[in-house]
Amino acid sequence: MNRQNFLGHLALALMLIVVAVFVGQLRRWDSKKQESVTPRPVVVTVEREHETDEPAELGEPEVLVRFREGVSDERIGEITARLRDRVEDEIEAVGGLVSIDSADDEEAAQVVADYSRLPEVEYVEANEQITLDPLGEEAVEGRTVSALPGGPNDPLLAEQWALINTGQREGKDRADISALDAWAKTHGSEKVVVAVLDSGVDYTHRDLSNNMWVRPDSLDPYFDEQLGAVDDEHGFSAIGNEARDPMDDNGHGTHCAGIIGAEGDNNEGIAGVNWKVEIMPLKFMSAGGFGTTKDAIEAINYVIARKEAGVNVRVISASWGSRQKSRALGDVIRKAGEEGILFVAASGNNSQNADRFPHYPSGYDLPNVLSVAALNRRDELASFSNYGPKSVHLAAPGAEILSTWLKGEYEEHSGTSMATPVVAGVAALVLSVEPNLSVAELKQRLLDSVDKLDALQGKTVSGGRVNAARAVGAAR
Repeated sequence: MNRQNFLGHLALALMLIVVAVFVGQLRRWDSKKQESVTPRPVVVTVEREHETDEPAELGEPEVLVRFREGVSDERIGEITARLRDRVEDEIEAVGGLVSIDSADDEEAAQVVADYSRLPEVEYVEANEQITLDPLGEEAVEGRTVSALPGGPNDPLLAEQWALINTGQREGKDRADISALDAWAKTHGSEKVVVAVLDSGVDYTHRDLSNNMWVRPDSLDPYFDEQLGAVDDEHGFSAIGNEARDPMDDNGHGTHCAGIIGAEGDNNEGIAGVNWKVEIMPLKFMSAGGFGTTKDAIEAINYVIARKEAGVNVRVISASWGSRQKSRALGDVIRKAGEEGILFVAASGNNSQNADRFPHYPSGYDLPNVLSVAALNRRDELASFSNYGPKSVHLAAPGAEILSTWLKGEYEEHSGTSMATPVVAGVAALVLSVEPNLSVAELKQRLLDSVDKLDALQGKTVSGGRVNAARAVGAAR
C-alpha cells in the first residue's frame, strides 16, 4: 500500500469513528429527553378507566342505590371504593338505601349501569331533578277588603274564598271547605306538627312566626353520620353542605305554609286553615324552584328521625312532583307512613288523567298517600288540574288562592300546589280534636267527609271536595 492510499484509509476510519460516537451521543440525549417528559404508567385496579389516580371534585350524587338486605356497611364501602365512588349519604329510614357520588363525575346512566350489574344491589336509579310549576299570580296590594261577620279579624279573610265563599269575584256561594263551622269546634293545636316539604318557609313572616316549629331545648340538634351536626332550630334544609337554614328564597313554600297555618284572629293578613299549629319547614327546592329526588328523600328521612325522637309530626305537605317514578322516594314515603305520617301530595297541573299518566309522588299507591286535585271558586275542576278516578283521592280549592309570601307580603297563586296544603291543613285540624287517629283512620276520615260534587264524579276516588266541618265532627 503506498503512502497516499494509507492516509486515505486512515482518514476514512477516523471519520467513521467520529460518526459512531456522535450517533451514540444522540441516542443518549434522546433517551434522557424521553425520561424527562414521559411519566411511569399508573396501574389502577378498578372497573372503570381513568387517566390518573387522583379523584375529581365531589359534587351532587348521581344515583340512589338500595343494597339488598344483609349487605354490610363494610361491603358497601368495598364496592364503592372499587368503583372509585363514595357514599354521599345513607338514608337511615330505609335499610340499605344510599346516595352515591361518582368521584370521576361520570354520567348518571353509566353509574346506574355499573351498579345494576352487581348481585348485592336491589335497585339503582338516577338522581332526577324536580321542578315547581305554580301557575298564575296576582299581588293584593291596595285591594279593598273587610273582615267577615262571625269570623276572625284577619283583614284579608274576605278574599279567602277557599275558607268562606260568599260568591265574591264571580264565585259560587258556599263553594268552600266550611271553615267557619269547623272553627266553631277547633282552631287547631300547637301540639300538631305539619312538615312543609318545599322551598323552605319564611319563618320570620309576621303572619307565620308564631306558628312555626322551633326545636325545643330538650331536643338535641339533629346529627347525621354523613352530614354531621345540623342546627335545625327552624327546621331542615337538604340544600348545601354547611348552612342548612330552611329560609325560603323562592316563595312557593311560604305560600303553602300560610294556607295551612297563617295565624288566625291576630288582626294581620290572612287566616290559615289552622289558627294554631306548628309548621316545620323542609327545604329541598332552590330559589329557582329546582330540587332533586335525593334531597327530597333526605328531608323526609330527617322528618322520620325527628318523629322517632318525639316530635309530633303527623302530616307532610308536598306541593310538587314529576312524571318520573322513583322507587327510593316511594320507599321513604312508605316508611313515613309506618311512623304515623300522612303524606298529602299535589296531583299535578297537566290537565291529564293521572290514572293513565301518573304524577309522582301523588301517584304512589301507598296507604299514607293522599292525592289532591284543584277546584276553582265555582266548584269546578280547575282547567289545569290533573284528575283520576283511581289515583286522585279528593279535591280542594286551588285557583286564585291568597296566602303569605316573602318579605311579609301576600300573593295569589293557582295550582294543585295550593289545593294540597288546604287538605294538609284540614288533616291537622282533625288531629287537633282526635290526636290518636292512625294514618289509615285520618285518611279515611278525610275521604268520607267530602262534599260530593257533580264536577268530580268519575274524576276522583271520593268524588268530592274536602269539608273541614264534617271532618272535625262539626255540623254543617
